[in-house]
Amino acid sequence: MTARVIRALASTANVAAGWRDWLERHAVPDDDNEAPERLQPVQWLPTSPWAFLWHFVRTYYVGRYVAMILAVVVAQGLETLEPYAVKRVVNSVAGGAAGARSVAVAWFGILVFLWFASSLMVRVYQAIDIFAAPYLRERVQNQLFGYLLGHSPRYFQDNFAGRLGQKIKESARACLGIMELLTFDMTKIVMMLLVALALLAFQDSTLAMGLGLWTLIYVAISSLLARRCVRLSKSMSDAVSTSSGKMIDAISNADAIRSFARWRFERRFLSRYFVTERQRSMRLRWFLLLMRVFQAIAVFSMLGLMTYAALDATLAKRLDIGTFTMVFTLTNLISLNVWNLSNRMLDFFDHTGTLTEAIDLVTQEHEIIDRPDAVPLVVGPGAISFQAVTYRHPDGATLFDHLDLEIAAGEKVALVGPSGSGKSTLVKLLRRQFEPQAGRVLIDGQDIAGVTWDSLNEAIAEVPQAAAIFHRPISDNIRYGHLDAGEREVLAASVQAHCHPFILQRPQGYRTIVGEQGIKLSGGERQRVAIARALLKDARILVLDEATSSLDSESEHLIQEALWELMPGRTVIAIAHRLSTITGMDRILYLEKGRVLEQGTHADLLARGGPYAHLWSRQVGGFIGNE
Repeated sequence: MTARVIRALASTANVAAGWRDWLERHAVPDDDNEAPERLQPVQWLPTSPWAFLWHFVRTYYVGRYVAMILAVVVAQGLETLEPYAVKRVVNSVAGGAAGARSVAVAWFGILVFLWFASSLMVRVYQAIDIFAAPYLRERVQNQLFGYLLGHSPRYFQDNFAGRLGQKIKESARACLGIMELLTFDMTKIVMMLLVALALLAFQDSTLAMGLGLWTLIYVAISSLLARRCVRLSKSMSDAVSTSSGKMIDAISNADAIRSFARWRFERRFLSRYFVTERQRSMRLRWFLLLMRVFQAIAVFSMLGLMTYAALDATLAKRLDIGTFTMVFTLTNLISLNVWNLSNRMLDFFDHTGTLTEAIDLVTQEHEIIDRPDAVPLVVGPGAISFQAVTYRHPDGATLFDHLDLEIAAGEKVALVGPSGSGKSTLVKLLRRQFEPQAGRVLIDGQDIAGVTWDSLNEAIAEVPQAAAIFHRPISDNIRYGHLDAGEREVLAASVQAHCHPFILQRPQGYRTIVGEQGIKLSGGERQRVAIARALLKDARILVLDEATSSLDSESEHLIQEALWELMPGRTVIAIAHRLSTITGMDRILYLEKGRVLEQGTHADLLARGGPYAHLWSRQVGGFIGNE
């Protein structure tokens, strides 16, 4: 007997190893980060949770999930047959007839086989899941992130970056949770009920009908209760998030609270949110308690009634002792699994709600998209033309009204004026981050509304006021301007942008990880890295958006030198409040309320004594680019 068990275990191990080898050979076709779909923009995703999930499963993994369902069907079918095998063993032992021992041993062997076979099929399910769930998670995250990157800048201004990233991660987890519930928990309970009801129907149709009816009513009521519970849980979660946000806001302003002696006010202010959190927590806990009481009463009542009915039939000689054992075992098995399923319903509705929220947030319609007939921008000398451009803010306020502006190829133009005059909006229109309600923006005679967004962005290099720095090595941040650039090109750009000396001072040099948003670099160092990146990009059009503001004099001097190294041969648009940084530009435009009030060289505008001259008189500065 021991030898047989050892051989069975060895055979099981060989089967499992065979399944593993087959899966590794056939189930990993999409692990290539350079796959064509990963190099294409994601322009559409389903906007309802079920369509979204079905899109990924049907397109990529339907075979794997079908195989997983089949594995659960076989596993649960075999497991549910175990009470029948127990029945035959019990009846053989209780009968005491000749040959009963051999029959009992034979059915015991079948029972052992059912144990191992059902367990093996569960392991098969888990093995296939290794090649399904992680892949589904990766693809959902990848495509949601790809779709997210297609949103306009306005979308990112309206949403916290951390919240967007969190929603993408949560949506992937929700997809895995839903698929596990459908392929394992739901399949398991359906298969168990089908086999159990079939077994009971052969013995006593009344017991089978009673069990089936009880299951339907119990699951239906539990589903309704779970929906209500999830809503209460969401309400509780919102209260916790709100109180946490208010408390963190107060803690971050602790100095202000102390300086105004407002700790009493803050405690009273926050107490309202803490009370709301407590009330919602109590309401959720009461509902959970009542839900658990209902489940316990329902399950124990069913167990008691089914067991009593089987016991009564056994005492009346309508059922044998083995059938009583089978009914009792099946009833326990089904009640425990149905109870577990009703609890899992909470997870199911929670995952569905989480996925719905994430999809609603991320898959909003893209504000700016390429036209179907869009073509790549062919960049020539870099001439820019704004023709009768009208732009209104989302609130309806008009900023530009039929604005006409010509910037010659290679011309260096500065935009100055008070806040809200339209300087930054003009640049955003050029980069098609905003779209005008009327008029056209042209680059080398090509309407940017008819070119691809990627080609437009590739034609423009920008050095913003707050340089975008990744939590990556310095060399990677510089090379972001030209991903295929070699070490010599990175070094040359770094030297030209005056980055090389401070980089060499770091122990790891160009491999130094600069921290989130470049926190390990000073403001001037971050700006010089951004300039080096723009140098490496080598775009025909250059935008400088307050590139030297908020810097000390030494850093400003170094960055001005780097910028003048960057400008030759390019069309330049510079936004500045510090007029000393743009006095050497070919033309200066003074904007106010979306209109160009005056334009000319620095000397011409001073001689006119207009708005620019008045602004200059309030500032003291040098002359950028001149010694």
